[in-house]
Amino acid sequence: MGNYSLDHLHIRYCDFAYKPNGPFRMANTNIGDATAKTFAELLSGPMVDIYVGASKRHWSLHRNLLCHHSTFFRDQIGVEHNKKGGKLELLDDDPSAFELLVKWLYQGKIDDVSSMPMDRKWDYADSCQKLYVLCDKINLPQLKNFAIDQFRKGCNEAGLVPGPEEMKPIYDSTPPASPFRRLVSKIAARQIMDPDSDKDAGSYRICFEGSPDFAIDVVNAIREGAGGKLFADPTEGDPCSYHEHGNG
Repeated sequence: MGNYSLDHLHIRYCDFAYKPNGPFRMANTNIGDATAKTFAELLSGPMVDIYVGASKRHWSLHRNLLCHHSTFFRDQIGVEHNKKGGKLELLDDDPSAFELLVKWLYQGKIDDVSSMPMDRKWDYADSCQKLYVLCDKINLPQLKNFAIDQFRKGCNEAGLVPGPEEMKPIYDSTPPASPFRRLVSKIAARQIMDPDSDKDAGSYRICFEGSPDFAIDVVNAIREGAGGKLFADPTEGDPCSYHEHGNG
């Protein structure tokens, strides 16, 4: 892949000669609501070369803007903590997720999956899942909420849900109280309990083996979804159900 610049977002900027006033205050509002002066300040100053994923896909982004949005970036490449010399590698992260992050950093929004053709909805939902994991790492709670909303909507509109291979990274990369963990465990529980689904508990072995929390969350989701309905008492009924029988 070639280099990616602001031209991709149709944003034009000048290198304004503002005096450095120390670190920018962390963002608590949408960047789209920033004043012209503030936005110009954020788009001034040095650029940072960021390399993402195993392919090392490259972006050159404004350091001031990165530090404005995230304490992670401020600690990595900020004026007071610049350990990387204007370069940052995020080799464990996904380039498609970072592409969505870049749009949000400069425009304060990401695309709505509802506006996409059907054959793109699932891929976009998958990128939003990876965006959520990235935002959890770099501490962007507002964008995490946008990402999980688009993921849920994309799954619903595409008529698809993540499989065990997509669920496992959520449990590998997020804390125990993560809303995304709660979401995917409920999806797994529903798939297991759906009589029309070809999934059973064994389908999620990779998740159960990788995370005891996944097993606990799925069982709790099944209990919650059962609506208080009690299973038949296994100590009653035909004893032959629990006997070993020889062939024939």
